[in-house]
Amino acid sequence: MRLLVTGAAGMLGTDVVAAAAAQHDVVAFARAELDITDAEAVRAAIGDTRPAAVINCAAYTNVDAAEDDEDAATRINGDGAGHLAAAAAEVGAHIVHVSTDYVFPGDATSPYPEDAPTGPIGAYGRSKLAGELAVAAAAPTSHSIVRTAWVFGPHGKNFVDTMLRLGADRDELKVVDDQLGCPTYTGHLAQALITIAEQRPNGILHVAGGGQCTWRDLAVATFAAAGLDVTVHPTTAAEFGAPAPRPAYSVLGSTRTDAPTLPSWQDGLNAHLTQREVLAS
Repeated sequence: MRLLVTGAAGMLGTDVVAAAAAQHDVVAFARAELDITDAEAVRAAIGDTRPAAVINCAAYTNVDAAEDDEDAATRINGDGAGHLAAAAAEVGAHIVHVSTDYVFPGDATSPYPEDAPTGPIGAYGRSKLAGELAVAAAAPTSHSIVRTAWVFGPHGKNFVDTMLRLGADRDELKVVDDQLGCPTYTGHLAQALITIAEQRPNGILHVAGGGQCTWRDLAVATFAAAGLDVTVHPTTAAEFGAPAPRPAYSVLGSTRTDAPTLPSWQDGLNAHLTQREVLAS
């Protein structure tokens, strides 16, 4: 089948293109090649290539910057997603749209199912929720909105690589320990997105790394696996003082039998560190 991938040069898109190319005919558009906020350009690109499915990895992902420029985030994450879904629907293509745990308020105490009430607490989450609504409205019978969380991979800026960089220079760090989520490796998520494009389940699916941990847990596991001797002290999100609020609880669960199940976040971490060639023997 022919797959069209947007955001193809990003952290997730790079892995999606690589995995898809082994199985399908792939049309890949990086941000410089297709501006998804341009509805006519999107319509032309999808009309010309006529894919069976579109996997949208294009996104405004700077959570803190979104607080100061919510309009820009919403143009990409909201309007852009809607343009892709509308153009896909015109040619009978299925739209697979990547969304986020940030659409939830983070006040739960058990994993969020797909039908849990949304309530983003920051601009980034609001912009991504706008995208979900736009996709569902434009392609009501042929969309998969895939919420994931805490994504990391070798082709973009991410928490794990930041820890490796800091751990190479320091023997002590403070890391937030009062936020809980599901770290998700792009290599695992990419294959799941391709499977979803093939099977075309309609609606919202939660697809994230198995298990749960805090950012401090992830840092400790990263240093242990990489053989770095770093003491990781717990701190709070309030003490860390990031410009944008983050959900305190971001664990995603699924009630759908057609949602792909990813390996554990620990397996994802090991796969990432192996690819980075920093996994301790």
